[in-house]
Amino acid sequence: MKVTKDMIISEVLRMDRGTAPIFMKHGMHCLGCPASSGESIEDASAVHGIDADKLVEDLNKYLEGK
Repeated sequence: MKVTKDMIISEVLRMDRGTAPIFMKHGMHCLGCPASSGESIEDASAVHGIDADKLVEDLNKYLEGK
C-alpha cells in the first residue's frame, strides 16, 4: 500500500509500526496524541510546519524497501 498525504496518521502506523521513527525524524513527536487518530498527514504537517511531501516520500521509501 502506498502512503498519501490524505491518510490518517494512525492508519499508517497500523500498516507498519516501523514508520514511527520516520514520523519522529520529521518532527512529528505526537504519535500517541488523540489527534493522530483522526488527523491526516497533510493536516498534521501543516500544524507542525513539516513538509508533508517529503514525509510521505520517506514513508513510501521505507515501505518499498521492506
